[in-house]
Amino acid sequence: MSAARGGVEFQIVPHPSPTPPASAVPNPRPWLLLFIAVCLVAANLRMTITGVGPLLEDISEGLGVPVAALGALGSIPLITWAAISPLAHVLSERLGIERAIGWSLVVLAAGTAWRSFPGSAVNLWAGTVIIGAGLAICNVLIPAIIKQDFPTRLPFVMGAYTAILSASASLSAGFAVPISDIDTGSGPLGWRFALLASGIAIPFGLVAWIAATWGSAKRRAAETAALDAGSDAARAASDPASASSDDGTSNSGRRIWRDPVAWLVACYMGTQSLNFYVLSTWLAPFLTSLGYPPAAAGLALMAFQALGIVGSLAAPSLMQSRVSRWAPALLPVLGLIAWIGMPILPGAMPIWIVCGGLVCGAQLTVSVTLMAVRARTRSAASALSGMSQSVGYLIAATGPILFGLLHGLTGSWGLAFAFVCAVTATQLAIGAAVGRPRFVLDR
Repeated sequence: MSAARGGVEFQIVPHPSPTPPASAVPNPRPWLLLFIAVCLVAANLRMTITGVGPLLEDISEGLGVPVAALGALGSIPLITWAAISPLAHVLSERLGIERAIGWSLVVLAAGTAWRSFPGSAVNLWAGTVIIGAGLAICNVLIPAIIKQDFPTRLPFVMGAYTAILSASASLSAGFAVPISDIDTGSGPLGWRFALLASGIAIPFGLVAWIAATWGSAKRRAAETAALDAGSDAARAASDPASASSDDGTSNSGRRIWRDPVAWLVACYMGTQSLNFYVLSTWLAPFLTSLGYPPAAAGLALMAFQALGIVGSLAAPSLMQSRVSRWAPALLPVLGLIAWIGMPILPGAMPIWIVCGGLVCGAQLTVSVTLMAVRARTRSAASALSGMSQSVGYLIAATGPILFGLLHGLTGSWGLAFAFVCAVTATQLAIGAAVGRPRFVLDR
């Protein structure tokens, strides 16, 4: 840890520095091993849900459920994330952040298997809920881990993390239909096997995470608490006005819900997530209605999400540039161009897919980065991540459902895309406000 906290250097304190003793400073883990583990965990945080969209028609035929009703499959994980995300901060304080992430991967594996069980459609819906619960914990706590363990590499690791989210989402969307169509001699493997295959990376992520964090959970919790206490004491001594910026872990989880900066981060997260999950769920059916073969529509969705990798990797540079103040507001402008173009000029679809994919990837990185840079401590970052993802995914959960309802009511796609454009315009206004350099839990 650096000798500065919240921009205040400890050495300027006129009396003996209250900087925590060396024994209280966390003994950092080998960063490369932990970085690999973070990347492998990230690879599992979208694969199990983005492969559903290209399979909606097969699932509809297999279960006898209308495709429009299955649009809720894209919203169930988001609703679950909204419900579970506030608990992640508490769970990390009880179990330790490393153990909480490890157990969430176990839950994710169980949900992925349950969702693919043959029989009643209840398995599909119940498994999707369990998947959402497992993903919620990782979604909240991984940004806090990155802030805690990679303070000098924050933009790089955040960019890599969100790029892998986009890459894994792309692979799952692109290969869902081909895996489902594999002929075994007695018929295709089917959509159930394709959904099960979306969890192929979970064991690798779990093993890597255990290897990177083995035996460190209790030690890290104690050391980080001691460091936070000592650092906060130092900041209070050098700048008494800042003492109230973070009361530690005891009440930050409650105070965060009354913080206006946290609400801006949450709403920005919600609007960008709504657009992403609407497109992840409905882009393939939209393209199919335009005459694309199902496999080609799945590959187009794969390309859309693969372009998010480029956007994710470019976003850190944007956030460190001279226009960083306005970056959250500039990206929705490009998004509006794509969402307007898709229904009006479908002949230029490759252009809209490139533009939309880049924007969605960049906005995800900006949203996750805001959860870290708008907090002064790991505890505040964890609380902000839980709160903003709870609110954000609750907003996002309405997207696939409302988009499907608007399409079903009119029989066309124009009104549905107008809804996406309205959300993006709202995001532009929020982005202009959230770009200001302020911190949560500061008076």
